[in-house]
Amino acid sequence: MDSIYKKYPFGSVLFWRTREKLRFDRKLGPFTLPEPVIDYPIDYVLDGQQRITSIFGVFQSQLPQPGPGDDWLPIYFDLSAEPNAQESQFVALADGDVDTRRHFPLATLFDTVSYRRANEGRSDEQVERIDRMQEIFKEARVPVQSSATDDKGTVAIIFERVNRQGVELDTLQLLSAWTWSEDFQLQDAFAELSADLAPFGFQEIGTDTNLLLRCCSAILKGDASPEALMDMNGSEVRANFDRVTNGVKYAVDYVRANFRAEKLSNLPFTTLLVPLSVFFAASGTTELTCTQEQRSRINRWFWRAAFSRRYSAGTLRNLNSDIEQMRSLSRGEANSLGDFDPELTPAFFTNNTFVVSNVNTKTFILLLASQHPRSFISGQPVDLAETLKRANRTEFHHLMPRAFLRNATSAGESALAPHESALANFAFLSRADNRALGGVAPSEYRKKMPGDIVDILSSAVTSEILFEDDYERFIVDRTSKLMGVAQQLCAIQTLPL
Repeated sequence: MDSIYKKYPFGSVLFWRTREKLRFDRKLGPFTLPEPVIDYPIDYVLDGQQRITSIFGVFQSQLPQPGPGDDWLPIYFDLSAEPNAQESQFVALADGDVDTRRHFPLATLFDTVSYRRANEGRSDEQVERIDRMQEIFKEARVPVQSSATDDKGTVAIIFERVNRQGVELDTLQLLSAWTWSEDFQLQDAFAELSADLAPFGFQEIGTDTNLLLRCCSAILKGDASPEALMDMNGSEVRANFDRVTNGVKYAVDYVRANFRAEKLSNLPFTTLLVPLSVFFAASGTTELTCTQEQRSRINRWFWRAAFSRRYSAGTLRNLNSDIEQMRSLSRGEANSLGDFDPELTPAFFTNNTFVVSNVNTKTFILLLASQHPRSFISGQPVDLAETLKRANRTEFHHLMPRAFLRNATSAGESALAPHESALANFAFLSRADNRALGGVAPSEYRKKMPGDIVDILSSAVTSEILFEDDYERFIVDRTSKLMGVAQQLCAIQTLPL
């Protein structure tokens, strides 16, 4: 109100006019709007709801006023306030705080009878000031932009561009509006799917609306962009949503069983679930079987996509290509899924630093998990379900302890090359095991390990060269072994030397 009164810019409102009936919010502040006239073009507010609510709430006189329990107060023009460019001359007051000598109710400005009554008993000076204020509001115009298209794709782009300006609108809101029915609400369906996946550690999916929308779009349209859903009829989405649910659930089952991922953030790219959900999308209670040949091709694609960082650039192009090939694979047709270079080099293990949240580190952790690691102290299998659910830095430690390496360097031995926190120097090693071994030379902590350590070292993708305390020789040996595992996972054929 103060911005309008001082003639400051207060922004435009954006409407979308359409004959299609969508789900919408009938509450405008504390007021409940009447149902729109049937078969009449409706204007839906895309941007400016708060401004409209403020203006409507202050000046409307047809709907019942809010009751005492509503968090909504009338606005008054404060006649005692000094004109000031910064401070507002308008206040929101409860009835008990109103001083009728200094507070003029804005709600009366466009109601002739109420306006006259509110001015009774006032001085000519006050009435003149109130009249000038009324004139400003009577002449003020709210800038309105309107789109009258029935092309949902265009409306989606408008949503996206408004969103880039900082307004909290998103594609999910729009999709929820036009897929809505009395027994189906897209956001509720996503929440239910998240609850179903929670016992398996994948409840994070419910908060990743972009991922869910990509899965929906990929399954229903064969295109990973959420905008691809825009030209679908709402009833189509509702009728086929069980395919989305099944696809996502079976995709989660698959990554847990085949790649030991125990939560969404274990995956190098969450978007790896999108093509997988396409493969497993089936209607109703239909169970989609996966042959050994299909499994081998899916696994090869997964590891190659992870090692090559396939979805870090050109995401949509690569996703759509993989979606198309995954569909062909599910139908038993010829396909080229995973026929791209994983770009494997020893530098992956020697040049990348271990950071749990990093894409390369996540790929490395899943590689180690695929080898069924064992405790360095007890020799028992590591509880990967619990370890990967936590997936924090305390579950992984240096095979060549930092304290030992730094002491060796300061004692005049060769400088560290490669660096001490390279991936190749890490393994599944709990905080408890690490404390028990101590930050000593591997040849020293070997004495605290079981007598037979063949299985332990094999499961950690290393060898007894570790206990020679020669960092560079150890790194060369372990990198070679890690490369062998990576090539096997990516199904790369290597020639014997």
